[in-house]
Amino acid sequence: MFDEVTMRLNADPLILSALKEDITSEDVTTNAVMRTACPGEVDLICKEDGIICGLSVFARVFTLLDEKTEITFLVKDGDAVKVGELMAKVKGDIRILLSGERTALNYLQRMSGIATYTNSIAKLLEGTGIRLLDTRKTSPNNRIFEKYAVRVGGGHNHRYNLTDGVLLKDNHIGAAGGVSQAIQMAKEYAPFVRKIEVEVETLDMVKEAIEAKADIIMLDNMTPDVMAQAIELIDGRAEIEISGNVTRENIERIKGLGVDYVSSGALTHSAPIMDISLKNLHAVS
Repeated sequence: MFDEVTMRLNADPLILSALKEDITSEDVTTNAVMRTACPGEVDLICKEDGIICGLSVFARVFTLLDEKTEITFLVKDGDAVKVGELMAKVKGDIRILLSGERTALNYLQRMSGIATYTNSIAKLLEGTGIRLLDTRKTSPNNRIFEKYAVRVGGGHNHRYNLTDGVLLKDNHIGAAGGVSQAIQMAKEYAPFVRKIEVEVETLDMVKEAIEAKADIIMLDNMTPDVMAQAIELIDGRAEIEISGNVTRENIERIKGLGVDYVSSGALTHSAPIMDISLKNLHAVS
């Protein structure tokens, strides 16, 4: 769950932007059928098995519209939930419940889908010592929510943004004139407290990265045989990350290689949403 400072400073402006996207002047449908305030209650129902995530964001949508809205949760982020399970009751002005429904569910379904998919891969890596990482392949303006969902699902966050760490990729290497040059430039420029990671695609690049004393070497889109050779070359002189089209279906190929990290853009860009609904809206006294 986001702490109050993070919610107010970072999440609230994004949630408000999402609400403004959905309500430019008024919710004409709701206003047509509900002319005045009326207290009501609606159930949050799980429609498929998964890992729930984003409950505080779901709640914030409604309380930003009306701080008097009350949400009673029966589950917490990270819980495994089942089809048909009642997860919460939301009580407040029916007009608020109707107007906030879609935005609130969009966040909850997306975040729960990411947590569920991440969890399915994290379970495959249990006992290996390999840390599952996300990437910056997130949807615009949703990174704070999507990376949180990865953590809830049992994964770990790679750098949050471009300010967060040095990662020399193929085009940085091309701009610098080579692996060695890129690493040297990064060491001269970046604060000494930052680790320097370099992405490599061939064994020759691996050798350059070792000689230039990179802290982390990312083996990108290598075959299992070439990865094994690269790991032997590195021989503990740098931490090792594997990346490149890593999914739930093919992660078995890297489990026994003895690497430190595996990063997967699929955690955020390919996770399906989790089906969740608000049902049984009714007036209350």
